[in-house]
Amino acid sequence: MENKYKYFKRDISWLSFNYRVLLEALDERLPLYERINFISIYSSNLEEFYKIRVADHKAVASGATESDEESVQSARELVEEINREVNRQLDDRVRIYEQKILPALQKNHIIFYQDSHVEPFHQQFIKDFFKEEIFPYLQPVPVSKDKIVSFLRDNRLYLAIRLYPKEEGKEGEAIEGIEEKESPILDSSRPPLYFVMKQPYAKVPRFIELPCHEKNHYLMFVEDIIKANLNLIFPGYDVESCYSIKISRDADILIDDTASSADLVAQLKKKVKKRKIGDVCRFVYDRAMPHDFLDFLVDAFHIHRDELVPGDKHLNLEDLRHLPNPSKSLHSPEKPKPMKLTILDEKESIFSYVARKDLLLYYPYHSFEHFIHFLYEAVHNPETREIMVTQYRVAENSAVINTLIAAAQNGKKVTVFVELKARFDEENNLATAEMMQAAGIKIIYSIPGLKVHAKVALIRRRGLNGEKIPSYAYISTGNFNEKTATLYADCGLFTCRKEIVNDLYNLFRTLQGKEDPKFTTLLVARFNLIPELNRLIDREIALADQGKPARIILKMNALQDPAMIDRLYEASEHGVQTDLIIRGICCLIPDQPYSRNIRITRIVDSFLEHARIWYFGNGGNPKVFMGSPDWMRRNLYRRIEAITPVLDPDLRNSLIEMLTIQLADNQKACRVDAKLQNIFKKRTPGTPAIRAQYTLYNRLCSNNTQHPQRPTSHVPQ
Repeated sequence: MENKYKYFKRDISWLSFNYRVLLEALDERLPLYERINFISIYSSNLEEFYKIRVADHKAVASGATESDEESVQSARELVEEINREVNRQLDDRVRIYEQKILPALQKNHIIFYQDSHVEPFHQQFIKDFFKEEIFPYLQPVPVSKDKIVSFLRDNRLYLAIRLYPKEEGKEGEAIEGIEEKESPILDSSRPPLYFVMKQPYAKVPRFIELPCHEKNHYLMFVEDIIKANLNLIFPGYDVESCYSIKISRDADILIDDTASSADLVAQLKKKVKKRKIGDVCRFVYDRAMPHDFLDFLVDAFHIHRDELVPGDKHLNLEDLRHLPNPSKSLHSPEKPKPMKLTILDEKESIFSYVARKDLLLYYPYHSFEHFIHFLYEAVHNPETREIMVTQYRVAENSAVINTLIAAAQNGKKVTVFVELKARFDEENNLATAEMMQAAGIKIIYSIPGLKVHAKVALIRRRGLNGEKIPSYAYISTGNFNEKTATLYADCGLFTCRKEIVNDLYNLFRTLQGKEDPKFTTLLVARFNLIPELNRLIDREIALADQGKPARIILKMNALQDPAMIDRLYEASEHGVQTDLIIRGICCLIPDQPYSRNIRITRIVDSFLEHARIWYFGNGGNPKVFMGSPDWMRRNLYRRIEAITPVLDPDLRNSLIEMLTIQLADNQKACRVDAKLQNIFKKRTPGTPAIRAQYTLYNRLCSNNTQHPQRPTSHVPQ
C-alpha cells in the first residue's frame, strides 16, 4: 500500500538551508563584512556538500557502489536536480555579490577591481608586484590530450590558458590591466597550445591591497594580477584567453566499519592521506569560457559531463572570509561576548554549586571557561576517582585535552572515548588520542559499526574514607571544543542527580563493551530513545483526542527519519499543535492536509544554531529534553546519542523561554513552506522587534546577578 505521506528530498532540503545562509548577504542591517562572510560560509558549505553528498550519489549513479536507499537511475536524476538548483543559486550569488556587495564596498571607499578596467595609477604597481612577489611561484604546465595530464589538486585554483605562437615579424599585444581581449583571428597554421597553472596558495595572499588613491582603498584578486601579466610568463606567444578552473574530489573515507579498533586506526591513517586524491565529483569553471575551450579540458582531464558545474569568474569565494578590511569605518560591531556567571565567581566551586542545584549554560552567551574550570576542579579535588569524557570534535591545542592530561599526570584515572570516524576530524582525533595515551589516559576507540555522537562527561568521586559523596554528570548539545563554543549556539547541563549520574556511568560501561545497560532517566539512541519518543507523541495525541491542549516543539539541526516524520504527521492529523525549529535538513513537508498543524521555523544569524531541545506539553506538566541527537536515521539507529530530561523546574522554564523567544523571532526567522522557500516572518505593526539570539543574550545578561530572577515563561497553546 502506497504511503499517503510525502517527504522533501534530504539534499534538496539542505540546499534550501544553504540558500538561506546566502540570503544573509542581502541584509543591509548587518555590518558589510558580516554579509560578505555569509557568502564565504555559503561557498564553503557547498564545497563540502559536493565532496560528500554529491560524491556519494555519483558513486551510486556510476555503479561503483550500491545503495539500499537509491537506484542508479534515481541517483542520476538526483544529481541532475542538485546541479540545476545549485546553478540557480549561483546565479543569485553572482547577482548579490556584483550588484549588492561590490557597490556597498565602493560606497565605503573600497574599490575591489573585478572587471577589465584598472586605473592608470595602479598599472606599474601591478607589474612590479607580479614580478617580485608572484612570478617566482608560478609553474605553467602544458596540457595535451595525447600525453600524460598533470594532476589537479583538490579545491586548488588553477588558471587554464590558451595561446598561440607569435607570427614571425609581428609583435603580439600584451594584456593590459586585466582586460580580456576577444580571440584573435588566426589561421590554421598556428594550432593553439594549452596550459594550466596553479595559483600560489601559501606564498601569496588571495587578495592584494593596492596603494590608496585620494580617499579610496583598492583591492584585487591575485589571479587578476596574474592574468594582467601573462605576456611576461609566455614571451613569444599570443595569449588568447585565460579562465579559472578547479576540481572538487570525493572526500568520503570508506572503511571497514566492523574492524577492530587497532585495524580501524591503521585504516584511517592510511586512507586519510588519500582524501586529497579522491575521484572527481565536480569540475568548476568560469562560465564565460568558450565551449571549444571547455571541450578540450573535458577531454584532456577525462572529465565526465555530469561533473561540470559552471561557476563565476572568481572561484573559491569561501576565501572572502579573509578579505582585507582597510577602511577603519567598516569595523563590525562586536558580537555578544561570552559572559561569566556571577554565581560562579572565583570563590565559588562549581562542585559546591551543582551539589545544591543543577546548572545550565547557554553557549556562546556563557563562557566555555566554566566547563574548563569544572574539569580543573576535578583534577585538583582529592576525592575525584575518575574522569570520563567522550571526544567527537575537539579544538587544536585543546584546553580540554590539556586539562585531562594534567589530570592523568596528577594521578587521576582518566578514560576518554575517541570517535575516530568524525568526518574531517579523523587526523586531529588520532593525534590527540595518541597524545593522551602517551600521558597515561585510557583511550577507547570507535565501536565497530557505530559512531558515538553523545557529548557527555562524568566525574566519579568517593570520600577519602570510602563514604559516598556526589558524582557529577555533564550532558551537552555541542562538542567539547572551546573554538566552536564561541560560534555555535549550544546548551550544557551540569547535575549530580543520582539517576542521571548512574545512567551516564552505565553508558560509559557500554562504550567499553562491559554490559547491556538499563537506562532509567537518560534517553540513549539504539536503546530506549525511540520507544520513549513514541510514548511522548502518543501522550500528546491522546490529549488532543480528549479535546485538551496538545503541544510539541522540537528544536534540532535536522529532521529526516521517515518513521519519526510519520509520527508527527499522525499527531498533526489528531490536532497536536507542533512547531519545528529546524536549522538545516527538514524532510517534513508543511501545508499538507496531514501536516496542517505543523509549522517549520528556520533561524540563521550570527551564531550557528546547534542545540537540540525537545518540548512535550504533557497536559500542563511539560517535559523538556536536551542532548546530542537530531532526528536523522543515522542519529536514531546508527549512533550512540544521549539526551536528558531537564528535571530542575527553573532550568526547564528557562529552556521553554528560549523556545518561546525563537518562535517569536521576527528579524532572522523564516517559515519554510511546501516549496522549500524561506519566507521571512514579518513583524506585526506595534510589536517589538525580536532577534532571538540577541534577545536571549540580553535576557541572560539581565539574569546574571548574584540572585538571578527565576524565568517565568509559558508556551502559547
